[in-house]
Formats: sequence, structure tokens, C-alpha cells
Amino acid sequence: MRTTVGIVGAGPAGLLLARLLHRAGIESVVLESRDRAYVERRQRAGILEQGTVDVLRAAGAGERMDREGLRHDGIELRYRGERHRIDFPALTGGRSVMVYAQTEVCKDLIALQLEEGGPLIFEAEALAVEGAEGDRARVRFRHEGREGVLECDYVVGCDGFWGVARKAVPAALSRTFERSYPFGWLGILADVPPSHDELVYARHDRGFALLSMRSPTVSRLYLQVPEGTDAEAWSEREIWDELERRLETADDWRLRRGPITSKSVTPMRSYVHEPMRHGRLFLAGDAAHIVPPTGAKGLNLAVGDVVTFVRALIHLRDTGSADRLDAYSETCLRRVWQAERFSYDMTSLLHRDPAASPFEDRVQLARLERITSSRAAAADLAEGYTGFPLGEREKAGAGPREQDGIKVA
Repeated sequence: MRTTVGIVGAGPAGLLLARLLHRAGIESVVLESRDRAYVERRQRAGILEQGTVDVLRAAGAGERMDREGLRHDGIELRYRGERHRIDFPALTGGRSVMVYAQTEVCKDLIALQLEEGGPLIFEAEALAVEGAEGDRARVRFRHEGREGVLECDYVVGCDGFWGVARKAVPAALSRTFERSYPFGWLGILADVPPSHDELVYARHDRGFALLSMRSPTVSRLYLQVPEGTDAEAWSEREIWDELERRLETADDWRLRRGPITSKSVTPMRSYVHEPMRHGRLFLAGDAAHIVPPTGAKGLNLAVGDVVTFVRALIHLRDTGSADRLDAYSETCLRRVWQAERFSYDMTSLLHRDPAASPFEDRVQLARLERITSSRAAAADLAEGYTGFPLGEREKAGAGPREQDGIKVA
């Protein structure tokens, strides 16, 4: 089998990459180790930055998102029982975010790929990426009990942290940066309308809590819990009682309770692999970087990676110059490290470290007071939350525009 771009992994990064390449007239093949049903029900992020929304629309994948997604123009910060709203459009020149689950993004992109795009092969386990240093790369894979080889001009590894793509980068050339946190998130899905019309981030002496949603009838909520917590150790009543304590306000706001349909614990870590390119192999999404979920950056960073790659490949085709492909890792990493910084700041702002001293607790509260009393500080948070520019040539706060065939913001 032969193609221009071999894509390992059919998560949102791989699927969006295939869609953008198809729209640009560039061939690709997507290999996904899981079956379609698994990919379409895999619960992940639910917050789309302004730039991600614009790219999905430009790719022809935004119709259902615009119909069913929930546009949010702000978030609420809570601490000491007080409520403070951060108004995104007022602070960023009109930018916002969209609540639309990753599962739904994947469903939309899979349907488009199967109807219009190139091959999307489920249950095709990538075994290795080879030949990245040469004139042609190869992906060895197993499908229906037989091994095959996909020959490519380029391979893009969108196969996550545990995938094979990153392993093809020689250890001698790799640098990794990581941080683990001594807590995780106990997350639940509940069949109950959200208790607030925007996301609520709460700092409490007992730990962080987040009120989010998946739809007007389904709530998504999180509690900070010690690292290694077993979700099954928490009863439904204990979860709701603890959420009520941490989200409590001094006014008449009340938390709505309902049946919990799923619960799980997400570990918190930061990770970056440098470089994000080795020869004809390019890493994207979780294959190259992981952020704690506090800043809602994981899916959006992956979108930035694939947009950067597609722009560079179009530039090579149209001009014969590989300078943007050569700069792929450097270009992506600038945005990655800003997102890592923002996610770290949000995590340290809102979570109570078990080892924190009274001094550190007071500094944390002072940081929150600064954000909620200073327009400049609030604008910095709003700009980071709604999304960093998708390329080095855009300016923060700029509106959507067409660039290299991809509409960005």
C-alpha cells in the first residue's frame, strides 16, 4: 500500500489531519488500532477553542457542532464562596469557546472520511514506523491477522502517548520534560441538566471542583482527589455531597443532583517530547505532549499541530520549499510550551497541594483576587483559555481569516 501521508491513529488529530489533507487534494491513509465503536465512544475533552471551532468549520465538519454545541462566552471562578465571571469576548476582542465533546468531533470526522476521504482502516495495529531517515518511510501494521506495510512520503504519529510513533525517534536525539501532580480528577457524567450555564472552576480548602457539561441535559463534573484514588471507593452520595461543599456559594445558587452514569479517575501530568519531527516522521497531539486537563488544552493543541503540518505540506507543494516542514517542530513547540505554561498556571491556581503551607494558600488566594480585580490579569487568562494562535504569523486577538487554505483564528 502506498500513499503520500500515513497517519497513525484515528483520534481527533489523525481524523482532522486526514480531512484537511483531503480538502487540499493530498492523499492519506489512516490506521487505527481500535474498532469504530470504541473510537466513537472514547470520552475525552469537551472544550474547543475559537481556533479549533474555526478550523472544523473550514474543513466542512462544523455543521452538527454549530447545531448541537454550546457556545460559552466565559467561565466562573469561585473561591471563599464568592462568584466571579471572566467575560471572554469583552477581554479578547470577541473570542469564545465551544462545549462539544471529543466523541462527537470524532463521529463527525469519521463519517466525512468514510464518505469522501481516503482509506480509514480500523483494527489496524501499527507495529513500527521505519525508514524515517530515508527517502521513504514505512508503517508496519497488522490487520485481520496479517501483517502489511504502508509506504509513505511522510508519517504523522497521532497515536497518543503509548503509541509506536514516538519510539521511532532515536533516544539519543530525544529530550523529555515532565511533571506529575500528587492528585487526580474524579470525573462523573450525570443525567441531570447543568447547574450553571457556563463552566465553574472552584478553589476550596478541601480541593478543586469543576462544574462542566456535555449537553443541556448531561452534566460533567470533577473533584480533586489524591493520586491513585479508586473511583469505585466513592459512592454517588459522597460524590454529590463533596461537590456541593466545594461549589457552595454565599447566595442562593444550588447544585442539581441526578443519576451518575459513569465515573473514573484521571491522573494529572505534564509532558513534552522534543523534537516533534525526525526525518519523515512528525509527531502530533498526545504522542508529543500532554497537559493537565485544567486548561482544556489537549485536543486544541493537537489541532494546532496538524494545521501546522498541513500548511507546511501545502507550502512545499505550491512553492517547492521545505522550509516550513523543516520548522515544524520549532513552530509547534512554541505553542505547546505556552499551553503547558497556561495549564500549569491554572492547575496551581485552583488545586490545593497536599503539602501546601499556609503561606502558599494565601498566595493562591492572592492570585485569584488579582485575576478577579484586574482587567489585565483577567484578559491574560481569557486569551489563554480561548486559545493561542494556531501559527507564528497570526496575532493574538485577531479574527478568523483564510490562510494557506485553512481558516484560522
